[in-house]
Amino acid sequence: MSVSTGENQTQQTPAVNKRLRLTAYKRWVEEEGVEVFHGFYVPNLNELELGYWKRMGARAKFLDLEGTEEWNDAYVCELPAKEASLVQHHLFEVIIYVLEGSGSTAIKNNGDHNWQQFEWKAGSLFALPPNIYYRHFNSSPDRPARFLAVTSAPLVMSLFHNDEFVWEDPFVFRDRYAGDEGHFSSKGVARPGRIWESNFVPDVASVPLEAYPERGAAGTNMKLEIGNSTLTAHISEFPVGTYKKAHRHGPGAHVIIVSGQGYSLMWRQDEEKRKFDWEPGSLIVPPGMWFHQHFNAGRTPARYLAIRWNSQIHPLFTHRYGTATSIKDGGDQVEYEDQDIEVDEIFKSALEANGVKVQMH
Repeated sequence: MSVSTGENQTQQTPAVNKRLRLTAYKRWVEEEGVEVFHGFYVPNLNELELGYWKRMGARAKFLDLEGTEEWNDAYVCELPAKEASLVQHHLFEVIIYVLEGSGSTAIKNNGDHNWQQFEWKAGSLFALPPNIYYRHFNSSPDRPARFLAVTSAPLVMSLFHNDEFVWEDPFVFRDRYAGDEGHFSSKGVARPGRIWESNFVPDVASVPLEAYPERGAAGTNMKLEIGNSTLTAHISEFPVGTYKKAHRHGPGAHVIIVSGQGYSLMWRQDEEKRKFDWEPGSLIVPPGMWFHQHFNAGRTPARYLAIRWNSQIHPLFTHRYGTATSIKDGGDQVEYEDQDIEVDEIFKSALEANGVKVQMH
């Protein structure tokens, strides 16, 4: 097995392909004039340098990572101390994960007079429904507030290719938000199959998880259904000295490292593996049908949040990937006994460098 480092692949601009056409979404990105981050992963979202985004009235950077394949997109936004964003309103969905700082968001439907406001902090996760009016506020007197937003803008904007419709449509999605008080409380509902349905998660790092033995490494997991959206998320954690089984699925899964230190391998079948080191704040987006495998090389449990497509409640497609079923049985997971023999050796070396023992059984 050969492995190349992903370190020099984080912000390279892909080579121009004359066969590619400019979508309505790509045109909009160019017109916004915001710097775009390209590559396979972001080493640390908290350290990303940002520029000014006039539309938002705040500092930001768009993320156009290889693994999204224009199914969804993301951006990082930062509000200075005591500052607020401009009011936003658009047809596409947004799921927000707060990276640092604290503040609040005010929302209302078209035609409503009263705004509802809810508070958030680092680690909070929430969904903004389509066509909602919203504005973010930084409540800190001396610290910036920074968040990651994953959106469905690429598909929505390119599907309708009409900016007026996307940014000015008045329709109210009352099935998503009807103006009721407490909509963004932490109250949620547990569903069968490790599913937590809610509109607001106060702290991703403290969400209780359930055993998920199919994925290996004594790992735990919880699927999140956020805000009645088609965008969705899940949280996974695995212990010290372990690694998860390799698997593959469709594009657009934004994997944010919440805690722990380690690395991921990503590769297209029968091609060279690429290694990406991570820490809290790292973001990895595996391309569609690329195998990827996560390794905890640190001294604490590793937890990550994946914001992605294909809600359990509102699926976009009938097809389901076999992410927990062996490729030998027609699925998309590589069992430990079938993986490259050098995977264990690389992992052992990474653990030895940190003084940690292997805990795989």
